[in-house]
Amino acid sequence: MKKVVKFGGSSLASAMQFEKVGNIIRADKSRKYVVPSAPGKRNDKDEKVTDLLYQCYDAAEAGKSYKSILEKIKERYMEIISGLSLNMSLNEEFNVIEKNFLEKAGRDYAASRGEYLNSLIMAEYLGFEFIDAAEVIFFDEDGNFEADLTDQVLSERLSKAETAVIPGFYGSKHDGTIKTFSRGGSDVTGSVVAKAIHADMYENWTDVSGVLVADPRIIKDPEVIETITYRELRELAYMGASVLHEDAIFPVRKEGIPINIRNTNKPEDKGTLIVESTCRQPRYTITGIAGKKGFCSINIEKAMMNAEVGFGRKVLEVFEKYGISFEHMPSGIDTMTVFVHQSEFEEYEQSVIAGIHRAVEPDFVEMESDLALVAVVGRGMKATRGTAGRIFSALAHSRVNVKMIDQGSSELNIIIGVRNSDFEEAIKAIYDIFITIEV
Repeated sequence: MKKVVKFGGSSLASAMQFEKVGNIIRADKSRKYVVPSAPGKRNDKDEKVTDLLYQCYDAAEAGKSYKSILEKIKERYMEIISGLSLNMSLNEEFNVIEKNFLEKAGRDYAASRGEYLNSLIMAEYLGFEFIDAAEVIFFDEDGNFEADLTDQVLSERLSKAETAVIPGFYGSKHDGTIKTFSRGGSDVTGSVVAKAIHADMYENWTDVSGVLVADPRIIKDPEVIETITYRELRELAYMGASVLHEDAIFPVRKEGIPINIRNTNKPEDKGTLIVESTCRQPRYTITGIAGKKGFCSINIEKAMMNAEVGFGRKVLEVFEKYGISFEHMPSGIDTMTVFVHQSEFEEYEQSVIAGIHRAVEPDFVEMESDLALVAVVGRGMKATRGTAGRIFSALAHSRVNVKMIDQGSSELNIIIGVRNSDFEEAIKAIYDIFITIEV
């Protein structure tokens, strides 16, 4: 069995955290390939090493004093090395970094050094082989990730390494220039490595015990989702849930490799298993709740609208003309409502309304602002009667006025529109009816 394990910045912020990570890796011999992030914050007042590297590079590039920031970065790594009682020095590495900063090697190069240095320490600490991501992960000259070439080179290289540490977050262009992934960088690297070695599991270790049913800023101590499908995860992520970015999921999803989100500080917790499909019955009727504020609705009314061929297309072409994407579009016989991001729409609102009048000659156009969308997601909803009824009952009991409802044909999610001011109350009401009461 082969596992790829990726550790986030909070999991590697100090020597003490490194020791926890070492214990986790040594506890399971199938954890053969490790993808580390740069050291994160040790406390709320601390700074991430990546942020310090950006500051240091910007100062060096601008010809300003950068030595004090560079010393702060060195101290972070020296603290980890001495705390782990390792016999190694990064002085030569820092000399090269300083030289490249002064030669303006680029912000991507600067940002990547956090993972690079942390991986050198991790390889020394574990006794694993160090493989520089710049040698096995590739981008084209426009900065686009080259998945097939990377998979080919990485597979070949890792086939010769029984255990290895590969830095997350970056790769290189063909001229050797360092390039970072734009979003969820280290998560993407972990996924790419898992695909390359045909791993049995991709473990993503962080500071929470898995994907949570709801936002912990709204619900105190929300339940952890035990098993979630990629489709459910995508629905939740799209509606604002803080989970793995789609770029980090795609490589393993393509191979059918499950992802396990685990907690470095609570390794005994099973975490969340992310899978393609499952026969496992969900613990609750719903899998998760997520949502976003800041929408507005444009309601268009016209008698006999349903008989007018091309009506919807003409309306949407007006939004397309001004570069405005729509989120949802519930409709009736004589009405059609388009939900859009308020921030995108405000600048063009009068132009769009005028365009709609010219395109379809409606009887009436009305707008409503300051709306929020809440998504209730779950594969268990399909087999459970009365899910929508329970949602509306809970919202009515909490005096939340529903502005819109839209249910997908897959019955995987129900989207509810409410006022911005009712957003938190709506999520609490839905959580209580499906989670608190079902526990």
